[in-house]
Amino acid sequence: MKFHRLALSLIAASVLAACSSAPNVDGQGAAVEDRSSGAASSGVDSSRVTTVNADGAGGAGIAALKDPKNILSKRSVLFDYDSYVIKDEYRALIEAHAKFLVANPKMKMLIQGNTDERGSREYNLALGQKRADAVKKALGLLGVSESQLESVSLGEEKPSCGEASETCWAANRRGDMLYSGEF
Repeated sequence: MKFHRLALSLIAASVLAACSSAPNVDGQGAAVEDRSSGAASSGVDSSRVTTVNADGAGGAGIAALKDPKNILSKRSVLFDYDSYVIKDEYRALIEAHAKFLVANPKMKMLIQGNTDERGSREYNLALGQKRADAVKKALGLLGVSESQLESVSLGEEKPSCGEASETCWAANRRGDMLYSGEF
């Protein structure tokens, strides 16, 4: 239990440290991210990602969720074996989904935690819930309202790959982010 508290404390501290700089503010009082250092630092190739123009009415912003060129079309966060710590490589993905949800307060997200087939059913359900909760917490720390988020564990019940190999097990250790209308 102490390890879990320590791990959660470290995750929260790293997310808060990443958000520690004062935001720029546009003329309407909304926070604006400073992208002057370039997209290479976030690990996202800006030439392959389209801009999300989220509007509350559901126009171009909603279309970005299905555009394969947009980071919002990617919906899975993969985890290491027996872990629910979000890897740094998924930071930009979670930040993009958080921005979208903040800009679209009527949208809701269901986060499904999944595991590979190894381990007991009870253990996998608990681990899947921890994975879903880790993604939910990261989104919450980035400003997403708790009323927009729900987390659930599917354990090993919804594999994305059915073979008994390390490649498939790695693909099954994930948290899937689904928006309203997709669940």
